[in-house]
Amino acid sequence: MHSNPHSIRTPAARVRGLGSARSGTHHFWMTRVTGMANVVLTLAFVMIVLMLAKADYAGALKIVGHPLAAIPLLLFVGSAAIHMRLGMQVIIEDYVHSEGAKVALLMLNTFFAVAIGLASAYAILKIGFAS
Repeated sequence: MHSNPHSIRTPAARVRGLGSARSGTHHFWMTRVTGMANVVLTLAFVMIVLMLAKADYAGALKIVGHPLAAIPLLLFVGSAAIHMRLGMQVIIEDYVHSEGAKVALLMLNTFFAVAIGLASAYAILKIGFAS
């Protein structure tokens, strides 16, 4: 491995091998993609909620159980959970300075996002398959 003579990295940094983990671009694009998906899916979610507001319990089950409502709801829940996890990850990485606490909070953040996503998806699927 040859060192670049124009590099601004210190010799110690080159020896340690520290540098870009190359995951920042993926994180950046996932945040943007889920954000754009959330714009569209939130519109669908609001329309479904407005339809639910006018329905009784049986009507609400029928609406949520219909594929044209259940699929956008599932996509909304998935996209929102991923976007939430990514956003909290950035906050934790930026503002928590203790490595132990940072790792614990990142794990809890992922667990929370997965739990919320799975619980919501389970509820939608249960209604959908029961209808």
